[in-house]
Amino acid sequence: MKIGILGSGDVAQALAKGFLANSHQVAFGSRDATKLAEFVAAHPGSQVTSVADAAAFGELLVVAVKGTVAESVLAAAGEHLAGKVVIDANNPIAEAPPVNGVLQFFTGPNDSLGERLQARFPQARIVKAFNSVGSNFMVNPVFAGGTPTMFIAGNDTTAKATVAAIVKAFGWEVADMGAIESARALEPLCQLWCLPGFLHNQWSHAFKLLQK
Repeated sequence: MKIGILGSGDVAQALAKGFLANSHQVAFGSRDATKLAEFVAAHPGSQVTSVADAAAFGELLVVAVKGTVAESVLAAAGEHLAGKVVIDANNPIAEAPPVNGVLQFFTGPNDSLGERLQARFPQARIVKAFNSVGSNFMVNPVFAGGTPTMFIAGNDTTAKATVAAIVKAFGWEVADMGAIESARALEPLCQLWCLPGFLHNQWSHAFKLLQK
């Protein structure tokens, strides 16, 4: 597939490597192409362009930016969102420092960034994924405890099946947590994942759902 990745940071680049390794083409949408010059030079099959052009290029889109700008980035994609699967890899992290290791969110307990994005852009088929682990482990994670679990959520069953196939190709087990309202539970996994890091400088872990 052609993948449009809206963002230029560590998460965007980590996921791009996963797509390229699985024979997809990648176009980054970024306001600052210089951030990705080195990446594009080193990774054939990738390019960097505007947000709108990357959204037009992509058969599937990924939005991987600071949560505070996720809505404005998708707004810049405009009409190119229509009907497309959009992987929402963002978290609603506020512009404030952690409190005793706990990241502060700009959403409340009965709200989520995933829901806000789906409500504002109903023409897109948004699936929350890749928000509950650090970028170093997003593709082909290896842990002594076995294959970790990636939790996903979204309203469109077909879109979730598409994302689930990508998640599996990236080396994860998949747990479908239902509709986009489930992002209220999935986004705080970012807070939980970061706690050992902020408290003990331990960043090498992932979640696994155990079933009997």
